[in-house]
Amino acid sequence: QVHLVESGGGLVQPGGSLRLSCAVSGNIYSSTILGWYRQPPGKIRELVATIRPDGRTIYAESVKGRSTISRDSAQRLLYLQMNTLKLEDTAVYYCNVRRGSADFWGQGTQVTVSS
Repeated sequence: QVHLVESGGGLVQPGGSLRLSCAVSGNIYSSTILGWYRQPPGKIRELVATIRPDGRTIYAESVKGRSTISRDSAQRLLYLQMNTLKLEDTAVYYCNVRRGSADFWGQGTQVTVSS
């Protein structure tokens, strides 16, 4: 089993920055992919960014150039640095672990971008 706990969300003004963190516990394989997803109000959950074991990253076009996903070497801490936040970045952000065919999710952390 895998347990994920996100933190770092909150209220921020447009143009501001936030750093989300995710603490990962449980059985993490060397092939595990870590990622961040988000669910804006009234919309379905969408990919924000993922990072593979070899360090390769993928970003959604909507956040590319404004966000950076990173992790510690043990894959026990996952981060998402978001800069130049926009109103449309408002969402619940979820940490994700993809281990083989299984997906594990955290409880989510709310990010609200508002003036």
